[in-house]
Amino acid sequence: MTKKLACLAAAALLALGIGTASAEDRFITVASTTSTQNSGLFGHILPMFTKKTGIEVRVVAVGTGQAIRLARNGDADVLFVHHRPSEETFVAEGYGIERFDVMYNDFVIVGPADDPAKVAGLTDAAQALAMIADSAAAFASRGDDSGTHKKELGLWTAAGVDVAEASGSWYRETGSGMGATLNTASGMNAYALTDRGTWLSFKNRGDLGIVVEGDERLFNPYGVIVVNPKRFPHVKAALSQQFVDWLVSKEGQAAIAGFRINGEQLFKPNTVPARG
Repeated sequence: MTKKLACLAAAALLALGIGTASAEDRFITVASTTSTQNSGLFGHILPMFTKKTGIEVRVVAVGTGQAIRLARNGDADVLFVHHRPSEETFVAEGYGIERFDVMYNDFVIVGPADDPAKVAGLTDAAQALAMIADSAAAFASRGDDSGTHKKELGLWTAAGVDVAEASGSWYRETGSGMGATLNTASGMNAYALTDRGTWLSFKNRGDLGIVVEGDERLFNPYGVIVVNPKRFPHVKAALSQQFVDWLVSKEGQAAIAGFRINGEQLFKPNTVPARG
């Protein structure tokens, strides 16, 4: 076979997705959340990882629930989300190899400056939500089965409020990511639950500000899991493990700690002890 024919054959195989591993195959797909994407964290840390390893990371940013469904279907190599009970179930059922703590921040409740529910300054999130419900003040919910939405529903339960009954009245479900939901809250002058990282990077705040923070129930840990190659043989387990190892290494943890907006750290490293 001539060199020209060989090149044509190789191109044809690549077009069909057939061929031996090459530099072009050195990528992994990470199912993650809109908070890690919208905050700008991935834009900060992933180029560092790629420069060090040559591995490209392709992120599918959706709600935690959808990210887990993608990983359960074998449509991702790595799961990187923030709802620990769901993550532990994912591993226990054999879909993931092992869960690693990576980082954390917290949730906050934001609301309009005139604070119609009079919740500003509270540190009890459930009490604040109960007061929002009592006042029938507008509340924008993601309503998308994300980690943030799961947290919010748990807080409504703790508050003794059935938001399903209020759906479409003062309680509005956007079915969207965190940034879009905050845009809706800003437009409606509504309350909303958001992770602090997305809030700090959000520009269209309008009349909104943080009204409730500091409740230990608002703690927001993130975990990372390599999808189990025994269940899905096509998973790039070795490349994915390099990504996980880097995230929990001293270098990766320092990269996370170094991501700041206006001098404020958005995520705090959470691997103890850090690897590497």
